[in-house]
Amino acid sequence: QVQLVESGGGLVQAGGSLRLSCAASGRTLSRYAMGWFRQAPGKERETVAAISRSGSSTMYADSVKGRFTISRDNAKNTVYLQMNSLKPEDTAVYYCAASSRVGASGVIREYDYWGQGTQVTVSS
Repeated sequence: QVQLVESGGGLVQAGGSLRLSCAASGRTLSRYAMGWFRQAPGKERETVAAISRSGSSTMYADSVKGRFTISRDNAKNTVYLQMNSLKPEDTAVYYCAASSRVGASGVIREYDYWGQGTQVTVSS
């Protein structure tokens, strides 16, 4: 199985940027499609973005399209989420997850392995 560790969260003002990283160990990341998800207090976990095993296909939630970019470096066993033009409503714990499927899927139940999460707080 694969172990995932997120980093890069923090406090940022509205309009600012953050770059989240998700480092994998245990198995090579190229075996998995990857996704970023978030959960705000009192809300259900939601999909933010996903990327296929090869990185050739991506998907984004409508709320982050044009602002967030998911990417991966399989040689470094790392997935990234570049977040620009951040808004207070982006405040949440962000999780990365791995799926044994090939394509970029936004379906949460298809993800088998999860990191512990990193907090992102956007102040107005």
